[in-house]
Amino acid sequence: MIGWSLVRLRMLSELHRLGTLAEVARSMSYSPSAVSQQLAQLERESGTTLLERVGRRVRLTDAALILVEHADAVLERLERAESHLAHARPETAGTLHVASFQTPLLSIAPPALSLLAERHPALRITITQQELAPSFEGLLTREFDLILGEEFPGVHEELRPGVDRAHLVSDPLLLVLPREGPWSRPARLTDLAAAPWALDLADTPAGAWARSALRTAGFEPEVRFDSPDPLLQAHLVRSGHAVALIPSLIAARTSGGRGCGGSRGTRDGRSTRPSERVAARIRRSGRSAPRSRRRRWPRAHGWPIRRSRPDRSGILTSR
Repeated sequence: MIGWSLVRLRMLSELHRLGTLAEVARSMSYSPSAVSQQLAQLERESGTTLLERVGRRVRLTDAALILVEHADAVLERLERAESHLAHARPETAGTLHVASFQTPLLSIAPPALSLLAERHPALRITITQQELAPSFEGLLTREFDLILGEEFPGVHEELRPGVDRAHLVSDPLLLVLPREGPWSRPARLTDLAAAPWALDLADTPAGAWARSALRTAGFEPEVRFDSPDPLLQAHLVRSGHAVALIPSLIAARTSGGRGCGGSRGTRDGRSTRPSERVAARIRRSGRSAPRSRRRRWPRAHGWPIRRSRPDRSGILTSR
């Protein structure tokens, strides 16, 4: 019976997924030469040629592909065993590695961390702020156990093999306006065609969605401020320099008397309720997928915004 090395089997599996020894080395924190030596040892242990040189790259043989299929099954089974053993312990312990974009870190994470600290004091949480696309790589290489990402109306994410997804909350995207000035009281969204906009970068999902939504409304936005930071966008609105589309979870965070204290809102009369969806993703072989928690937002016609109360922060909230 062959004494398989799980590390070497995982290296072979990662080579199949990533394509190059350099990428395997990066994802597993080895040097390329160490990865090459480990795979050569795996060839000797299996008595089978696993890699073929093609120029400066390597290609998996048919025998290697067969071994990858079994290696993936073994690694998945072992991770499930680890998960079941963790559930059998009297208390939840260990480390949970999370990656998330900014909005949940400002709104959902603080109360969640407090609740987990109270209920599971032996559980250690680490959080990395990172957008969804690069987080997927960390999830598949087991750098992260859980990643949170955002999805926008009309943009359908391709399902990835080996990853489970759970919808957590729909977060209305709110139009925020300065309290005073020429852009404070538009009757229609098209009245803001000449306004200075603060939007996410055009090559990001948020930025692409915002520009598409405004073009659908009938105009090309004049983007004066390109920033992926909704807190900066809110600050530009508060200071009267821009109008913006901001998630309501961020809006709630930046209000409360020290956020966008001078914002007003208006209805456009459109029938859409644009929202971003916050969703969690975990490896299918890991812990059980989190239950979907759907927050019900009351129905509203048009954009999910209302005028701010004069005596409170004007950042717009869902009705």
